[in-house]
Amino acid sequence: MSWGTELWDQFDNLEKHTQWGIDVLEKYIKFVKERTEIEISYAKQLRNLSKKYQPKKNSKEEEEYKYTSCKAFLATLNEMNDYAGQHEVISENMTSQITAELARFVQELKQERKSHFHDGRKAQQYIETFWKQLEASKRRFERDCKEADRAQQYFEKMDADINVTKADVEKARQQAQIRHQMAEDSKAEYSSILQKFNHDQREHYHTHIPNIFQKIQEMEERRIVRIGECMKTYAEVDRQVIPIIGKCLDGITKAAESIDQKNDSLLVIEAFKSGFEPPGDIDFEDFTQPMKRTVSESSLSNSRWDGKSEPKPGSKSKGKLWPFIKKNKGGGPEDFSNLPPEQRRKKLQQKVDELNKEIQKEMDQRDALTKMKDVYIKNPQMGDAASVDHKLTELGQNMEKLQLEAQKFEGWLAEVEGRLPVRTEQSRRQSGMYDTQNTSAVNNCAQDRESPDGSYTEEPSQESEMKVPVTEFDDEFDDEEPLPTIGTCKALYTFEGQNEGTISVMEGEMLYVIEEDKGDGWTRIRRNEDEEGYVPTSYVEVYLDKNAKGAMTYI
Repeated sequence: MSWGTELWDQFDNLEKHTQWGIDVLEKYIKFVKERTEIEISYAKQLRNLSKKYQPKKNSKEEEEYKYTSCKAFLATLNEMNDYAGQHEVISENMTSQITAELARFVQELKQERKSHFHDGRKAQQYIETFWKQLEASKRRFERDCKEADRAQQYFEKMDADINVTKADVEKARQQAQIRHQMAEDSKAEYSSILQKFNHDQREHYHTHIPNIFQKIQEMEERRIVRIGECMKTYAEVDRQVIPIIGKCLDGITKAAESIDQKNDSLLVIEAFKSGFEPPGDIDFEDFTQPMKRTVSESSLSNSRWDGKSEPKPGSKSKGKLWPFIKKNKGGGPEDFSNLPPEQRRKKLQQKVDELNKEIQKEMDQRDALTKMKDVYIKNPQMGDAASVDHKLTELGQNMEKLQLEAQKFEGWLAEVEGRLPVRTEQSRRQSGMYDTQNTSAVNNCAQDRESPDGSYTEEPSQESEMKVPVTEFDDEFDDEEPLPTIGTCKALYTFEGQNEGTISVMEGEMLYVIEEDKGDGWTRIRRNEDEEGYVPTSYVEVYLDKNAKGAMTYI
């Protein structure tokens, strides 16, 4: 079916229809453009969302991402970032492959349409002008024929009238002949124009117009095919990113499947394990035998449990707070001695690793500068070898400092690792140690305290019903009679008693026990009449006398 033969007389309607087709293309271009804007906006929002929940560098939040569940969440954020990138790809491809191409095609289509309809109008104007010329020739022929008839009738009238002179008759005859000749000429002209018009009209309706309309039809069909291709491209652009989006979703699924609750539980142990053992059983105190009492009335345990102990009038109290009440202010000692053994070991190991990394970095820089110096020596035109000597010297000094620092921390680490002996099942049952991480075992007796050597500090608990009063001791632990000896002990490790109320001991040293561990992780010992104080129960092996429960080991 051809528009040229079927729609030969629908020039105006075809003009309107082709304009509507271009409007449809422009509408589709606008639709795709708005889709690309939506994709860009969505991708931006996804990226902002992913960025919002990313852990901040060098923050406590970043440390939390060692847990598998947090790692999975971080992987999800990264996959969402890649997911957003695919939506950006959709927007870019639709813009380049559809919007830009269609816009260029529409401009070409408009120009082609304008050219075709210009040719059509030109053909229409030509045939219309020829038609007018034919009509004018026809009217002129008709007029000349009528004039010739009138002239002939006048001649015949004059010839029949006897009163008219012969000259008038001759004149009328000549006029009739002239009019008749003019009519013949008009007839010949009209016939010629008519034949030419009919020929041109056949050419117009059977050749020119069909050709023009055929081109318009082909143009319109190309438009239809092009919009169909763009719709396919629209779907294909989406389809192309589906595998990558699928990989992103698979990555999220894989991250979720990598969550290991057991591993996270172990990480919690590693993060908070103190290395101490839970406190052992508390011995029965037989108050019916005053001489066998293990705790004096002025001891810490009495003041702690009854909450009413006050300094005696006239005592030598110097206003020194019991060290358990003190809070550890500042960053703590350099050797992390304020931490429990296990946590201290981890911190020291971490510090050693950091120092080794810095040393390796300095060594790499030194090696690079050494190579550069060798190149300068072999090729002086490339640079002055002496210019790197200062930097090499500086690197050497830095390495020496870092190595000394590493040796210092390695020494502390070796000391800590030497203090963590393998525990037997029997020693675990016999051991009694305080918990440094605010556990329920000692909530009521170790809240709001710091160990004498600064080994742990717990935050105040609003739920604790037992409050430790601030008890003051002078250098002689009040002016009462010395506490009786209840056993002996052997120092398992060296302990530097730096806080008030503690005493320093050397590894292997034998001392007297004058007060047992009451569940707070400290044992009161005496070296001689003038030296006594508290040491961590885990640092000594206690041997009670025969009235006690036998030898007990706290490690």
